[in-house]
This record gives sequence, C-alpha cells and structure tokens, in this order.
Amino acid sequence: MAEMNGHHSLENKEAAFTDDNARSSTEVGLGEETIDPARETKLLAKLDLFFVPIIMVVYLSCFLDRANIGNVKTAGMPEDIGATAQQFSTAVSIFYATYVTFESPWAILLKKITPRYLITGLCVVWSLVTIFSGFITSIGGLYATRLILGACEGGLFPGLNLYLTMVYKREEQAKRVSYLFVCTALAGAFGGLLAYAILHMDGVAGYAGWRWVYIIEGIFSIIVAVIVWFGLPNDPSNAYFLNAEEKHLMQIRARQRAAYMGSDDFSWEEIRIAFKDPKVYLSGIIQFMQDILLYGFSTFLPSIIKSMGYNSLQSQYLTIPVYLVGGFVFLAFAFVSDRMTIRGPFIIFANIFGIIGYILIITNTPYGVKFFATFLCAIAVYNGPGLNMTWLNVNTAPHYRRAASIGFQQTIGNTAGIVAGQIYRTSPYLLGNAFSLGALCVAQFLVLGKWLYIRKLNAEKEKIISGEIEDTRKVQTGDRALDFKYHL
Repeated sequence: MAEMNGHHSLENKEAAFTDDNARSSTEVGLGEETIDPARETKLLAKLDLFFVPIIMVVYLSCFLDRANIGNVKTAGMPEDIGATAQQFSTAVSIFYATYVTFESPWAILLKKITPRYLITGLCVVWSLVTIFSGFITSIGGLYATRLILGACEGGLFPGLNLYLTMVYKREEQAKRVSYLFVCTALAGAFGGLLAYAILHMDGVAGYAGWRWVYIIEGIFSIIVAVIVWFGLPNDPSNAYFLNAEEKHLMQIRARQRAAYMGSDDFSWEEIRIAFKDPKVYLSGIIQFMQDILLYGFSTFLPSIIKSMGYNSLQSQYLTIPVYLVGGFVFLAFAFVSDRMTIRGPFIIFANIFGIIGYILIITNTPYGVKFFATFLCAIAVYNGPGLNMTWLNVNTAPHYRRAASIGFQQTIGNTAGIVAGQIYRTSPYLLGNAFSLGALCVAQFLVLGKWLYIRKLNAEKEKIISGEIEDTRKVQTGDRALDFKYHL
C-alpha cells in the first residue's frame, strides 16, 4: 500500500509539473474550484478594458517625458543653453544614473506604499520636472532635471510589471507587458508627431518651440497622474468596476496563482535568493544588450533619420511609421508567445531582423534603404527587451523574490542608457549603430545560453520527480518548487 501511495504521489507531481499555471500540488490534490473558460475570457476582457488603458497612458507619458530630449535636440535646444555635443551626451546618460539606482527600492516598496500612492506620486513629480525643463537656461539645469526625472521614472516600469503579475496569470503576461512596449513605440510616434506640431509654436509668448515641447508634455503627464489616482485600485481583485461574481472569479484566479504570488509578508530571505539566482544575472545582461538598442533608437531616431538627408521637421514625422511597425509587430509576437508559453526563441527570431537592419544602416546603401532598415531595427528594439522582461516575470516566484529580481534585472539593463548616450554622438552615428549591432549579436548567444540553462533546470526537476536523482537543492520553494515549470 505504501508503494502504491508513493506511486500515485509521483503521478500527481508529474501532472502538476506540466501545468503552466504553476499551481501547487496541494491545490491540485484538493480539487480546486475551476473557472468556465468563457467566463474567464469575459473577465479578462473587462480587466483589459479598465487596467490596460491606464497602464498604457501612464507609461506613454513617462516615456514621452524621458525621450523628448531627442526631439528637442534637433530643434536647437543644445545651442540655446550653450551645451556642447559632449555635454548633451552626458545629459542623456546622466538620467540613467538615478534611474538604475532607484529601480530595485521602488519595486520592493510597491506593496508597502501601495500602487496607487507610489505610481501617482512619482508621476506628479516627474511631470513637474518636465514642465520646469522648459525654463532651463544652462547645461547645469538640464543635468539637474534629468537626474530628478531618472529617480522618479525608475520606479514605474518595474512597478507596472509587478502590478500586472497581481492581475494576470503567467501565460497571460507577455501580451500585457507588450502593451507597455507598444507605449514606448507610441511615445516615439506620438512624441515625434507632437513635437512636430508644438515646434510650430516657436516664438509664442517669447519661448522657443523646444521649451513648449517640455511644458505641454509635462502638463499632459499631470493629467495622467489624476487618471492613475482615480483609476488604479490597490487591490485588483476587489476593483471598483468588478461585480460580485467577477470578484469571486478573481479570488479563484488568486488561489490558482498562489504558488506564483506567494505571501504578502515582506521577506529578506526572498530578496537574498533573488540576488543569488543565475537566471536573474543572465536576464539582466541580456536586458543590458537589448536596452542599448532601445535607448539609443528611441532617443536618437529623429537624429539618425536627419543624418539621412532629411530636415528637422521631416525627421520628426518620419519616425512615426517606424515606431508603429515596431510596436505592432511586438504585439503579434507577444500574443503568440503567450499562446505557446515560449519566450527565448522569439527573442532570437526578432533579433535577426535587427541585425539585418543595422548592417544596412552602417554599410554604403542608399538613404531609402537605410530608412527601410530602421523598420527592421524597430522589430528587435521592442521585442528583445519586452519578451526578455516577461521571461523573467513568469519564471520567478513568489512576489518579493520576483520584485527584487525585476528591480535588479532592470538596474543592470538600464545602465545601457548611460552607454547609449555616449555612443550616439555625431552624425551619421556610425559608432552608435555599429555598437548596437554588436550588442545584438552578443544578446543572441546570451539568450541561447539562458534557454539551455532553464531547460536544464526543468530537466532536473523532472528527474527528481521521477526518482532518478535525490533533491539536494538548498532552495525548494517558489519557482524552485517541483511543480513550477519554467517557460522556455
């Protein structure tokens, strides 16, 4: 009888291991209440309808306020404040000094401060800083505003990612994270269009057009902060827009995700585990390589296009289709990635487009071909960082281990912003584009290495479940649990 019980126990573990929802074997054994797929689809549609627009608009405003330095560069801002090319590059890079410093602390503090207070507070401060940027008269003023902006915006991306894990299951997340990166693309497109329109205000009230870019985009962000305050609930499972039945469904989903979310109690042990996890470091280095593209491309695309022979206004509106193609291709990739619960191979595939694109840009090709190449680059620019971020999200549990992992990964990755500001210095930006090409090639090998490592971890769990090897691992909880299958 003992042997039979042991045999059934192993069967249960094997069944649980194949469940991508990562429920614990205890929950499975208890015959946990399930949700009718049609009702869950309807619930997800409602969650998306209320949460996604708010999350997208706040990240849109964040990236607008960060990346508009690229728009004002072509509109004469450096000359007006007496900044040299080197000083302007430093201003671009210095943003990331405070950005990466504050990412992990903000991520860990999200639950304690609560999402509504933290995200709204950060949004208000960076909005005011953006408005004040319109009144700077020296390079020192630009340095100061960029440092404060970085400290505030550093909390948003990891904070929004963690918020998404409080709402959605693992296999639902790439699509939602893609919305954030679509906002990055839309910020580039909308930022270019908005800058194109606002720059026509040059001379209004005695202010240069680039000053109005800062002032108007900062006011827009203040409005967004109000939307966040009233629209983003601290507890998504009891959101104001859910009826009693939908709140019950959210409770069932929460129980299904219990192993993934874990305890609400803060734990230094989970932080320690995160900082010793090899996949966090692999993910961080991959993010660094991919972010070199993201920050170089999103900040300097108007200047890159201008170097192809277009004028200042043309270089603004020609960025729009490039950003839109990059964003919508990422939506398609993320949707399929969620359906297949596969992450790494999609990053490698997307990066191939970027490699071809950067080769075309840096070689002796006609301007029309170079402009077409920016569309290819955009595919890698958004898919790489976005899917890599999701890959870590879905493979780390419970909450505080994930919070520390995301914050640390973003800290490593976003130091790329410092590099991007230094490699894109002078037209035609051969150094910056060649460096981005090299970063993409290195990323390909790193993604493959991480994929092989995670596959090895899954194989090790399978061997432990089948009794082939003894479980001697020091950490056996959270994502290290035997019933937690890593997404490849």
